[in-house]
Amino acid sequence: MKSGFVSVVGRPNVGKSTLVNRIVGRKVSITSSRPQTTRSAIRGVYTQLGADGEPEYQIVFVDTPGLHRPRTELGSRLNRLVYGSLAEADAVVFVLDATAPIGPGDRLIAERLKEAETPVIVALNKTDAASRAEVVSQLAEAGEWDFRAYVPISALEGAGIGELIGEIVPILPDGPLYYPPDQWSDQPESVVIAEIIREKFLERLREELPHSLLVRVEEIEEREDGLLTIYADVIVERKSQKGIVIGKGGSLLKVAGSEARAELEALFGTKVNLQLQVTVEKDWQRRPALLDRLGFQEVPG
Repeated sequence: MKSGFVSVVGRPNVGKSTLVNRIVGRKVSITSSRPQTTRSAIRGVYTQLGADGEPEYQIVFVDTPGLHRPRTELGSRLNRLVYGSLAEADAVVFVLDATAPIGPGDRLIAERLKEAETPVIVALNKTDAASRAEVVSQLAEAGEWDFRAYVPISALEGAGIGELIGEIVPILPDGPLYYPPDQWSDQPESVVIAEIIREKFLERLREELPHSLLVRVEEIEEREDGLLTIYADVIVERKSQKGIVIGKGGSLLKVAGSEARAELEALFGTKVNLQLQVTVEKDWQRRPALLDRLGFQEVPG
């Protein structure tokens, strides 16, 4: 059978995570309108079963952070993480935003992809929000890069996803079943929980604060009756940000915590007691040793 790894790359906020979630059929990555929502290489597994119930092919999608001009040590590490993923990929899906002109960032990524010599499929996303003229113009301009295939899609509505899969599968080598057919991600439980919590804050925070926010799960306790108690730190970079995250009278912490708890209960199928604490780690995005401790390991590049 065919199996392999497909790296999903592109600028921030072009819909990479929405695309992976759509294909896998589960929430692999959190999404928001905030750039740089994804901060790690997250694997989403899509396995196609045949009529006999046996796997026909398996695609492991690697959802990567958006490539951007870094302003912090964290930003530099995330960029190196993306480029490092290309070396391990059997194919690349390069996501463009049909509602925005192709810019210098897109062209820089295209040049790096040419150097990598990995088969590239361009997915022109957000066609549901773009005019036909915009779609045609973008496809024509991107076509100058001469990549393997170009597929207009809407990750939000599901349009073009079958065509995109149809372009990926022939590229894959013959290989093993990397994950059981019913597995859809390889993220540790603590990471899934932390990301769900972070997502609930992102849309409610303004300016630079979303980038300063980090969630770290400290402990998970399970009682005999099934109740999960989760202790998590919501980390910011400055004391002034702490009050914003908590909100007046604890309002923001309460609303975000309530939404996160409801999603976690649906995910785990049991009652959840979510205990959140807001702490300050000064300038954590710029401190290499602290980034190591927080799980953002350095990637050679």
